[in-house]
Amino acid sequence: MSISLERIDLLRERANVSYQDAKDALEKCNDDIVEALVYLEKESKLRPERKSKCEGKFMATVKDILRKGNETKFIIKKDDENIINLPVTAAVLIGIVATPVLVIGLPVALLTKHKIKIEKEDGGDLQINKVLDKVSNAVDDMTDKLRTETAPEQGTEK
Repeated sequence: MSISLERIDLLRERANVSYQDAKDALEKCNDDIVEALVYLEKESKLRPERKSKCEGKFMATVKDILRKGNETKFIIKKDDENIINLPVTAAVLIGIVATPVLVIGLPVALLTKHKIKIEKEDGGDLQINKVLDKVSNAVDDMTDKLRTETAPEQGTEK
Protein backbone atom coordinates (compact mmCIF):
# COMPACT_ATOMS: atom_id res chain seq x y z
CA MET A 1 0.00 0.00 0.00
CA SER A 2 1.33 3.43 -0.91
CA ILE A 3 0.80 6.17 1.63
CA SER A 4 0.87 9.74 0.32
CA LEU A 5 3.32 12.26 1.70
CA GLU A 6 0.42 14.65 2.42
CA ARG A 7 -1.22 12.08 4.72
CA ILE A 8 2.10 11.43 6.50
CA ASP A 9 2.63 15.19 6.95
CA LEU A 10 -0.89 15.58 8.32
CA LEU A 11 -0.36 12.81 10.86
CA ARG A 12 3.09 14.14 11.80
CA GLU A 13 1.63 17.58 12.42
CA ARG A 14 -1.25 16.28 14.53
CA ALA A 15 0.71 13.71 16.54
CA ASN A 16 4.14 15.39 16.59
CA VAL A 17 5.85 12.13 15.57
CA SER A 18 8.62 11.22 13.14
CA TYR A 19 8.04 10.41 9.47
CA GLN A 20 8.77 6.76 10.19
CA ASP A 21 6.26 6.56 13.05
CA ALA A 22 3.60 8.35 10.98
CA LYS A 23 4.18 6.07 7.96
CA ASP A 24 4.11 2.91 10.09
CA ALA A 25 0.93 3.97 11.88
CA LEU A 26 -0.85 4.78 8.60
CA GLU A 27 0.20 1.44 7.09
CA LYS A 28 -1.04 -0.50 10.14
CA CYS A 29 -4.33 1.43 10.15
CA ASN A 30 -5.09 1.22 6.39
CA ASP A 31 -4.39 4.94 5.79
CA ASP A 32 -7.04 6.02 8.34
CA ILE A 33 -5.78 9.16 10.14
CA VAL A 34 -8.07 8.78 13.17
CA GLU A 35 -7.17 5.12 13.65
CA ALA A 36 -3.49 6.01 13.24
CA LEU A 37 -3.80 8.67 15.96
CA VAL A 38 -5.47 6.17 18.29
CA TYR A 39 -2.76 3.61 17.49
CA LEU A 40 0.04 6.13 18.23
CA GLU A 41 -1.68 7.10 21.47
CA LYS A 42 -1.92 3.46 22.57
CA GLU A 43 1.74 2.98 21.73
CA SER A 44 2.61 6.12 23.77
CA LYS A 45 4.29 7.69 20.77
CA LEU A 46 2.38 10.97 20.83
CA ARG A 47 4.66 13.78 21.94
CA PRO A 48 3.59 17.06 23.45
CA GLU A 49 3.61 20.13 21.28
CA ARG A 50 7.08 21.48 20.73
CA LYS A 51 8.01 24.81 22.25
CA SER A 52 11.24 26.58 21.67
CA LYS A 53 13.55 26.40 24.68
CA CYS A 54 13.92 30.16 24.66
CA GLU A 55 10.16 30.71 24.75
CA GLY A 56 9.70 28.20 27.55
CA LYS A 57 12.48 29.67 29.70
CA PHE A 58 11.36 33.25 29.06
CA MET A 59 7.74 32.55 29.99
CA ALA A 60 8.82 30.60 33.06
CA THR A 61 10.98 33.54 34.16
CA VAL A 62 8.17 36.04 33.59
CA LYS A 63 5.71 33.87 35.52
CA ASP A 64 8.18 33.49 38.38
CA ILE A 65 8.76 37.26 38.56
CA LEU A 66 5.01 37.95 38.55
CA ARG A 67 4.40 35.30 41.22
CA LYS A 68 7.10 36.76 43.48
CA GLY A 69 5.84 40.29 42.82
CA ASN A 70 2.33 39.29 43.81
CA GLU A 71 3.54 37.57 46.99
CA THR A 72 5.71 40.53 48.04
CA LYS A 73 3.94 43.60 49.43
CA PHE A 74 4.69 47.32 49.13
CA ILE A 75 3.56 48.92 52.37
CA ILE A 76 3.34 52.52 53.53
CA LYS A 77 2.69 52.84 57.29
CA LYS A 78 2.14 55.63 59.74
CA ASP A 79 2.24 54.82 63.44
CA ASP A 80 1.89 51.05 62.84
CA GLU A 81 -1.23 51.55 60.70
CA ASN A 82 -1.08 50.42 57.08
CA ILE A 83 -2.01 53.28 54.79
CA ILE A 84 -1.15 51.44 51.57
CA ASN A 85 -0.66 47.68 51.22
CA LEU A 86 -0.26 46.55 47.60
CA PRO A 87 1.46 43.69 45.80
CA VAL A 88 4.78 44.92 44.40
CA THR A 89 3.56 44.08 40.90
CA ALA A 90 0.63 46.49 41.29
CA ALA A 91 2.87 49.16 42.83
CA VAL A 92 5.27 48.94 39.88
CA LEU A 93 2.42 49.17 37.37
CA ILE A 94 0.94 52.17 39.18
CA GLY A 95 4.40 53.74 39.26
CA ILE A 96 4.74 53.30 35.51
CA VAL A 97 1.27 54.60 34.71
CA ALA A 98 1.17 57.38 37.31
CA THR A 99 4.81 58.46 37.55
CA PRO A 100 3.99 62.03 38.68
CA VAL A 101 1.99 60.66 41.62
CA LEU A 102 4.96 58.50 42.57
CA VAL A 103 7.48 61.34 42.21
CA ILE A 104 5.40 63.61 44.43
CA GLY A 105 3.80 61.04 46.73
CA LEU A 106 6.87 59.21 48.03
CA PRO A 107 8.76 62.33 49.21
CA VAL A 108 5.58 63.69 50.79
CA ALA A 109 5.07 60.37 52.57
CA LEU A 110 8.61 60.53 53.91
CA LEU A 111 8.27 64.16 54.98
CA THR A 112 5.07 63.34 56.88
CA LYS A 113 6.86 60.55 58.78
CA HIS A 114 5.32 57.63 56.93
CA LYS A 115 7.44 54.48 56.75
CA ILE A 116 7.93 52.63 53.46
CA LYS A 117 8.54 48.89 53.57
CA ILE A 118 8.74 45.93 51.19
CA GLU A 119 7.56 42.74 52.89
CA LYS A 120 7.68 39.10 51.80
CA GLU A 121 4.60 36.94 52.17
CA ASP A 122 6.27 34.97 54.96
CA GLY A 123 7.08 38.20 56.79
CA GLY A 124 10.80 37.90 56.07
CA ASP A 125 12.83 41.07 56.02
CA LEU A 126 14.45 42.30 52.82
CA GLN A 127 17.77 44.09 52.48
CA ILE A 128 16.08 47.09 50.85
CA ASN A 129 14.16 47.77 54.06
CA LYS A 130 17.42 48.73 55.80
CA VAL A 131 18.04 51.32 53.09
CA LEU A 132 14.44 52.57 53.27
CA ASP A 133 14.72 52.87 57.08
CA LYS A 134 17.95 54.88 56.78
CA VAL A 135 16.35 57.23 54.24
CA SER A 136 13.24 57.58 56.40
CA ASN A 137 15.30 58.29 59.53
CA ALA A 138 17.44 60.83 57.68
CA VAL A 139 14.33 62.64 56.41
CA ASP A 140 12.80 62.55 59.91
CA ASP A 141 15.97 64.03 61.41
CA MET A 142 16.08 66.73 58.75
CA THR A 143 12.42 67.72 59.24
CA ASP A 144 12.83 67.76 63.02
CA LYS A 145 15.90 69.96 62.70
CA LEU A 146 14.09 72.34 60.34
CA ARG A 147 11.13 72.56 62.72
CA THR A 148 13.31 73.41 65.70
CA GLU A 149 15.30 76.00 63.74
CA THR A 150 12.24 77.73 62.28
CA ALA A 151 10.04 77.57 65.39
CA PRO A 152 9.82 80.89 67.23
CA GLU A 153 11.84 80.83 70.38
CA GLN A 154 9.63 80.86 73.42
CA GLY A 155 10.13 83.41 76.12
CA THR A 156 11.89 85.97 73.90
CA GLU A 157 8.81 88.01 73.01
CA LYS A 158 8.79 91.63 74.06
